[in-house]
Amino acid sequence: MTSPDPDPDRTPGLEPGGGVQPGDTPPESGSTTTGLSHPDPDPPKSVPVITIVLSVVLAVLVAALLISLAVGWLRF
Repeated sequence: MTSPDPDPDRTPGLEPGGGVQPGDTPPESGSTTTGLSHPDPDPPKSVPVITIVLSVVLAVLVAALLISLAVGWLRF
């Protein structure tokens, strides 16, 4: 197992200051975005609206249940 920080004096290909010569890095590390042929589609705009509406409806129902329990209209 190699240490995570190798000795710079024993690392081949390093220039003074720690840089590497052009061409020493693997080609796949420099081309991370070449596989993107088109942008991702936008998510539907109705999903957040439906989520907010359902959350508000649920909150109103819970509030109505708690108020009706406090007033005495419902008994458990």
